[in-house]
Amino acid sequence: MKQSVKLVAGNWKMNGVAADLTEVAALRQALSDTPPACRVALCPPATLIERLARDAGALIETGGQDCRAEAKGAFTGGVSAAMLKDAGATLVIVGHSERRQEFGESDALVALKAEAAIEAGLEPIVCVGETLAQREAGEAVEVVRRQVMNSLPLAAAGRPFAIAYEPVWAIGTGLTPTLEQIEEVHRAVRSAMIERLGLAAATPPILYGGSVKPDNARDILAVPEVGGALVGGASLKAADFLAIIEAA
Repeated sequence: MKQSVKLVAGNWKMNGVAADLTEVAALRQALSDTPPACRVALCPPATLIERLARDAGALIETGGQDCRAEAKGAFTGGVSAAMLKDAGATLVIVGHSERRQEFGESDALVALKAEAAIEAGLEPIVCVGETLAQREAGEAVEVVRRQVMNSLPLAAAGRPFAIAYEPVWAIGTGLTPTLEQIEEVHRAVRSAMIERLGLAAATPPILYGGSVKPDNARDILAVPEVGGALVGGASLKAADFLAIIEAA
């Protein structure tokens, strides 16, 4: 079955103020000059979503980095999926390892967040990935399969979504799995997606994330079942992010 168009999404994490939107302007101009072969998205801090969505142009989609599972309520500091949609976002990352590790988010909570995103009309990017201890114990495939099965809501069937495989030990460390390891896990993710949702899950992209850089992006993006990339630090600078986009 034909796979969907690749998606290259940048996660700015807790980086970026208004002055950094000059990088978005530079990226917008470069993509206008040479339209990309893939979908491109940027997920800035919530404070910049509305401005980025307004200024990014038609070729750059805007995403949030997280959302609450609840639609509204007494959750000081919380941001709902509907709020992200209202600010101009079309996607949202849920279950990033930093949320799982630092905030103790469970698979069940991630599934609720993904469902809330879908209900609000957003495309969730559901993150999964093993720790170094799990990788060294030979448990990577088992852990990731379990996360997919428990973090992907049934409501995702037939709706736009993506899975992002991010080995926790590779994020921001400069380390990456071998291409063979990436392929093994991505194939396991696809199998779990289909087991969970049926053939509706045969085409949504599976992104790879974890120290994706201009010098390794082409090889990673050529691996079977790698349907794009979730990029951290390299998405903060237009030139670096553009090189990864051009590799897709």
